[in-house]
Amino acid sequence: MKRIIAVLLAVLMLASVLVACNKQNGGPSSGAQGDIFQGEDNVTLEVWAPEAAVQLTQSLCDDFIKEHSDKKISITVKPQEEGNVAAQILNDPSVAGDVFSFVCDQMNKLDKAKVLDPVPSSKDNLGFDYESEIKERDSEASIEAGTLKGELLAYPETGENGYYLVYDKSVVSDEDAKTFEGVLEACKKAGVKFNMDAGNSFYACMFMFTGGLELKGLNDEGVQQFNDYSEEKVIDSLEAFANLFHKYSDTFQSDNVDKTGSGMAQNPRSVGAGIDGSWNAATVKEKLGDNYGAAKLPTINIKGTDTQIISMSGYKLIGVNAQSKYRFTAHALANYLAGEKCQLARAESLSWSPSNKVAVESDIVKNNLGSMACLEQAKLAQPQVNIADTFWDPVGTLGNYLVKTKDITRDGIKTEFGKTISNIKDEV
Repeated sequence: MKRIIAVLLAVLMLASVLVACNKQNGGPSSGAQGDIFQGEDNVTLEVWAPEAAVQLTQSLCDDFIKEHSDKKISITVKPQEEGNVAAQILNDPSVAGDVFSFVCDQMNKLDKAKVLDPVPSSKDNLGFDYESEIKERDSEASIEAGTLKGELLAYPETGENGYYLVYDKSVVSDEDAKTFEGVLEACKKAGVKFNMDAGNSFYACMFMFTGGLELKGLNDEGVQQFNDYSEEKVIDSLEAFANLFHKYSDTFQSDNVDKTGSGMAQNPRSVGAGIDGSWNAATVKEKLGDNYGAAKLPTINIKGTDTQIISMSGYKLIGVNAQSKYRFTAHALANYLAGEKCQLARAESLSWSPSNKVAVESDIVKNNLGSMACLEQAKLAQPQVNIADTFWDPVGTLGNYLVKTKDITRDGIKTEFGKTISNIKDEV
């Protein structure tokens, strides 16, 4: 009897270890006991990933295949930048990737076209529940980014896909980096540019957000809602940014965000600092070496008060194509790619910040300046979720106005801001 009990205990302990291991790697946990493949076999899947992540993603997919060697699975990873995923998929969903990485601002478009297959949950009665797994392992903000109208439509891939300040420490000191004025002055003295894409609404929104304007989702008609903001304070912020743009017109450069890193790579360097995103972190770090500096966005002086710049925080998500021939294998792979092991691999190789609660506390993340700057800025940002499609173009136009308008005045800024809000609220 003692031997039988000992054997049973050993079996139970082994089962616990296997469940814990599966849970860590993004596989079925205690909430996912059923057949995750639902009988699918001889499967061929196509995965879309951004160019910088293709090689790593293929390696992770190969690991998934090895872990399920009892199944015949073939996976090909193809390059497709997340910012263009919606346009490509909507063009012809039937030939799009079965599993694809995308940025959360495209959620509305993908949902309207019914392209996303919702994440399996307990209500599906499949014997496994990926939704519960995600809610256990990922941050609330990343889950919110993947949720629309109360339904989880995608798997969190990163904890933050936002932007922050990057700088060449031989040009901009850590002290300079604390204020926008300090950064611009340091770049001016060195005869190099400060780069940000002021005409891109993803970045230009900071001009309004820093003045206290907040997004409050959509109403029942799909019209963008705002907080009860002070128009005068928003105008104060817009004016402060515009004044700096014109004061440092020979230093400030409004160009594509990728020009920040490419300018730093030149010899001699043409860019000393700028705003860049987590997706470029590894590349910029390699180019700058020991002179690599990264920090949250600086403050800007508004009416005599140093005010923290507020940004928009984005998230990368993994979606499953609703027209996939192998729906359940596609979900199993998406869940795997969104798991702790894969998020750590991306954090180490690409400097992408994890959404996984365990991974984000790892030394891999804590020792990465870019990841920590991105996560720090995320605390000072508005989430890029539930935003009207009408938001983007008017805000980009406002950003260009602040940079390019000669002899700019407060009254002119106030008029342009009024147009911006009016155009955002126009229903499509």
